[in-house]
Amino acid sequence: MIPKLIIHGGCGRYEGKHARMQHYETKLISILEQSYIHLLKKDAQTAVVYAMRLLEDEEVFNAGYGSKLQRDGTARMSASYMDGVKGRFSAVINVENVRHPIDIAKILNHRKHTVIAGAPAESFARKQAIPVFNAVAPHRLEEHLAQKSGETGTCGVVALDLTGRICAATSTGGIGYEVPGRVGDSPTIAGNYASKHCGVSCTGIGEHIINLAVAARVVTQVDEQQTLEETVDRVVSLGNDRKFRFGLIALDSLGNIKIGATQRHR
Repeated sequence: MIPKLIIHGGCGRYEGKHARMQHYETKLISILEQSYIHLLKKDAQTAVVYAMRLLEDEEVFNAGYGSKLQRDGTARMSASYMDGVKGRFSAVINVENVRHPIDIAKILNHRKHTVIAGAPAESFARKQAIPVFNAVAPHRLEEHLAQKSGETGTCGVVALDLTGRICAATSTGGIGYEVPGRVGDSPTIAGNYASKHCGVSCTGIGEHIINLAVAARVVTQVDEQQTLEETVDRVVSLGNDRKFRFGLIALDSLGNIKIGATQRHR
C-alpha cells in the first residue's frame, strides 16, 4: 500500500481577498509536503491531525488562527475527525479561545460522548490542558469591522497509510458575520466522513452540503462497491441539479484520489 494524503484550504477565491491564489498554493504545498513525510513515518490517525494543525496555524486559511468572526465579533470554530477503521466520528462545535480545534475533535474520538459544543467545549479543552488562545487574526478583525459576510470557508485532510487505514479531518471558522451560533457542515458527517473504503472532506456552502449529505453519501456508495470516480461525479451532478455550491476531496482504499466541485463552485 502506497500512503496517500490530500488536503484542501477552502474555496480559494471565495475565501476573501486578503491573499492571492499563489500564496494559497504555496502554503498548501508546504503543508502537504510536511504532512506526507509525517504520514510515511507514522499513520493516518496522526497525519490528518498533524496536517490540520498546520492549516489551523496559517492565518490565510479559515480555521484555527485565521477563523472568520461571527456577527458579534467572536471566533467560534468547529472541527471533526473520523477514523475509517473504527467507524467513529467525533466533533467540536463553536468552540472559542483555542488554537487547534482539531485537537479537541481527536480527543473526543476516544470518549463516550463524541460531539460537544459551545461553552462546555471550551471548558473541556481547559480540562485537557489545552491553553487559552486568542484566535482572532488582524485581517479577520478588519473583515468583521467592514461587516463582510461570506458563504464558505473550510480546511480538510484525508489520509491513507501503509496499513490501508483511512482517516479524515475537517476544520472551519464559519462563513464570517453569520448569526452567532450558526453551524455548518464541517462538524457533521455531511462534511467529513470515512470508512474502511473511502474518506471525504467537503468545503462550500454548509447548508448545501448538509442537505445533500455529501461526504456520507459518497462514502456509503463507495462502501457498496461503486467506484470513487463515478460516485463523486454522480454526487456533484446532483449538486448541480439543485444549483448547490460545494467541493470535496476524496480518497479510497485503493489509493485513488478524486476531487469534485459543482459548476457554481469552480
